[in-house]
Amino acid sequence: MIKFHLGEAPNDISVCCSIMHTVHDHPHLVRDGVEIGSFFGSPPVIWNGGRMMLGKYDAKKAKAEIARYNEMGIPYRFTWTNPLIEEEHLDDYDCNDLLDFADNGLNECIVNSPVLEEYIRKTHPNIKLTSSTCKCIRDIDEVKAELAKPYSLVVLDYNFNNDYESLEELTPEERKRCEILSNPACRPGCTRRKEHYRWIGEQQLHYREYMERYNRMTPEEQMKNRISEWECADRNVFLFGEKEYPLHVKPDDLYNKYVPMGFENFKLEGRASNAILIAEQVTRYMAKPESADEFRYRVNVGSSMNQHLNYGG
Repeated sequence: MIKFHLGEAPNDISVCCSIMHTVHDHPHLVRDGVEIGSFFGSPPVIWNGGRMMLGKYDAKKAKAEIARYNEMGIPYRFTWTNPLIEEEHLDDYDCNDLLDFADNGLNECIVNSPVLEEYIRKTHPNIKLTSSTCKCIRDIDEVKAELAKPYSLVVLDYNFNNDYESLEELTPEERKRCEILSNPACRPGCTRRKEHYRWIGEQQLHYREYMERYNRMTPEEQMKNRISEWECADRNVFLFGEKEYPLHVKPDDLYNKYVPMGFENFKLEGRASNAILIAEQVTRYMAKPESADEFRYRVNVGSSMNQHLNYGG
C-alpha cells in the first residue's frame, strides 16, 4: 500500500474532508494501491513547529477537526516539532489536553525536541511517534541510526530526494519506515534551514506568551512585537516548478522508481497553504493521470459544498 501524508489547510478543513471522501468514494479515480496515511498539522499551540501557526487556540474547533479525520479511519499527526521545547514547556495545558483527546490508538505525533519526545513516550505510550525532517539529518549512516530507534516513521531530509545511490544503502525494512518529502519548497542544500526552524519555534513561543497576556494581537502589534515570517527569497517561488526545484520527486518517478525500491510513505508539503494548492498537489500525485480532471473537480465541488465543516472559532 502506498500512503500519502497530507498537509492540513487549518482554515479550510472542507478541502481535506473532500479529499478524504473523493479517495474513499471514487477509488477508480485514484492510482492503484494509494491511500491517505494521515493528515498532519497543528492548532496554534507552543509545541507546533515547521510552519508558523498563529491565532487564538480554539479547543472545540481543533477537537472537532481531529474527530472528523478519525471518523474516516485516518490518523491526525501533530506537527509538534518546535526545536526549542524544554522542560518548562511540558506542562502547557492546551497541548496536554490535545494529547489526552487524541490518544485513541489512531493519532500520532511528529517530534523534533528530545525533551518533548521523552515526555510523550512516558505520558502517552500508545501514540506513535515520527522523527521529523526538521532534524535535517543529511548523512545516510545517521539516517540508519535514526531508523534503529522506536519511531513509527522517519521523514527523510529532502536532500536525499533523487539520490538513489544513498537510498540504495537502506535495507528493504528501513525503506518501509522512511517517509519521502516529495515536493519540498526549499533549495538544495539550504544552509539556513535549521536556523529557520528555530526562528519559527521562537515566534510560536513568543506569540503565545503575548496572547496569554493580552488575549489578542493585531497585525500592527505583530510587527511591533517582531512576530514575523522568516525572510527568504525562495518563499515566493512557484511550488510546482520542477526546474526551480530539482529535488521534487516527480509523480512518474515516485511510482516507477521509489515504489519498486520499496518506499511506501510519501509526504506532500503544503500545510497552511490555500485550499486550491492543496487540492492541486494531491491531484497531481494521487489521481490517475487520465482521471485528474474529474478527481480535481470532485475535490473542489465537495469542498464548496462542505464549507459548514470549517468549524467556527
